[in-house]
Amino acid sequence: MIRIAVIGEIGSGKSHISKLFGYPVFNADLVVAKLYRKNKKCYYKLKKKLPKYIFSFPIKKSELFKAIISNKNNLKKITKIIHPEVRIQMNKFIKKNKTKKIVVLDIPLLMENKLNKKNDILVFINAKSKEIIKRLKKRPNYNEVLLRKLKKLQLPLEFKKKKSHFIINNNFNNNFVKRSVKNIVSSLY
Repeated sequence: MIRIAVIGEIGSGKSHISKLFGYPVFNADLVVAKLYRKNKKCYYKLKKKLPKYIFSFPIKKSELFKAIISNKNNLKKITKIIHPEVRIQMNKFIKKNKTKKIVVLDIPLLMENKLNKKNDILVFINAKSKEIIKRLKKRPNYNEVLLRKLKKLQLPLEFKKKKSHFIINNNFNNNFVKRSVKNIVSSLY
């Protein structure tokens, strides 16, 4: 099985491009959202660590955002609880799809949390900052302060770019990106 890991800046189009590969995708953001909605174990752990911010189940993103913005250590507390759960879900996904030729990993903090393996094919999504900001501002939960704090968790983009096997320059033109994805897949066989 070939593991393609799609990496890049927040808002660069990783999730959209991951789907274009046409293979099973592990989307960590969706897994995290589901944990907040359905996992009582995570809720109780977060409530215990952040009693001033977490009030009810399912966990509200707005409560988490307030916790993160008020104290940078709260983000570390959240990630210590959530990331092990994401790792468990990723392992289940890989086991479930072990007969597939390719799986795609859309995990924003893949390298930071050492979830990548030596043989993973790293695909860096490169996009202009101006375009990313324009797109992020359209999101309903856009928060500039939170975005800056989340970016601080990430390894430098240049480092990720150098470590990558492929770079897709995302100009947010679907045809161009589809061709890039097709070229990558065909080069793997």
